[in-house]
Amino acid sequence: MPAAVVDAALIVAAVLDAMLMAEADRPYAVVSTTVAALALAVRRRLPYLVFALTLPATAVSSAVVAGAVALYTVAANTRNRRTLAVCAVIYSVSCAATVGNHDLPAPTRVDLLVSVGYNIATAAAAMFLGQLVQARRDLQQRLAEIHQVREHEQQLVAQTVLAQERAQLAREMHDVVSHQVSLITIQAGALQVNTNDPDARTTAQTIRDLSVRTLDELRHMVTVLRASGTAPTELTPQPTLAGLSQMIANSGIETRLDGDLPTDVSAAAQRAIYRTVQEALTNIRKHAPGATATIRVRHDGDTIEVVITNTPATRPTVPLPGAQHGLIGLRERAELLGGTLTAGPTSGDGYRVQLRFPATTQ
Repeated sequence: MPAAVVDAALIVAAVLDAMLMAEADRPYAVVSTTVAALALAVRRRLPYLVFALTLPATAVSSAVVAGAVALYTVAANTRNRRTLAVCAVIYSVSCAATVGNHDLPAPTRVDLLVSVGYNIATAAAAMFLGQLVQARRDLQQRLAEIHQVREHEQQLVAQTVLAQERAQLAREMHDVVSHQVSLITIQAGALQVNTNDPDARTTAQTIRDLSVRTLDELRHMVTVLRASGTAPTELTPQPTLAGLSQMIANSGIETRLDGDLPTDVSAAAQRAIYRTVQEALTNIRKHAPGATATIRVRHDGDTIEVVITNTPATRPTVPLPGAQHGLIGLRERAELLGGTLTAGPTSGDGYRVQLRFPATTQ
């Protein structure tokens, strides 16, 4: 119900209580009860002042509605238990003063005990009801805060998932799309050098230029995606070691594979090996055209090691854009498996990429 309606109803109840309990031949009782009833209109803004204005009415008459409502308002708005207890005692004492206001024989001990008990019960009811309403209001506020926190957590989870998907998308774009586009660039460059047909040479030049531009734009896209990415999540479908031989055969690089590929490793480990070999061969095509590659796989029961080395370039290189995102992604994959990835030049002007991780990785 609206607060104004509630206050109006309480004022009416207090006025009716005053009309019934205040004696008409005692003007000060009528005035005090009227003031107490009307003061309830501002009880929400000035609870202590309203409580003080109701005390004379409780002391000179048997009207209890205005005083009880004022004490309830104080209890519902204060968090100081000592202040509330003092107000309850003052209210009980004021109510007890009405025992001597009637033209009746001197009250007996039983009458006094009953009157005091009634006054204490009235004060306690108003006080505990106010505290109950305050606790309910605090609980509602706490529940609203919890609801806001949950909504905020859901937003954070959604943002985290989105960032993970962007990071994985950036990796897959670099590992898959750039791999294919760089192969197109190399093949177009080879066609441009080896053909005698002017039209074919022009077409090959166009294809190579577009491929280089595509790689450059792809690098910028990967950079943007990685800017908001965190730990990776895997997307499907994913490559396995079953397709590694075919990928090597299609790489356009003379490659020798030494060792047997492990068959009892997890899907994540297979993807890591596949992507490492794929990235290494892609870099060889980019930076060492004409080089040969050797892939050595060693599995000693506790550790799996994959080493890709290549000889120096035998033909002039075609400048291609790069931002080292491939090696960054490979290192992330290795770390997720509890392993390491190292890469660097060899003593014979070649290059070496080494992946090591525990064989028990799941």
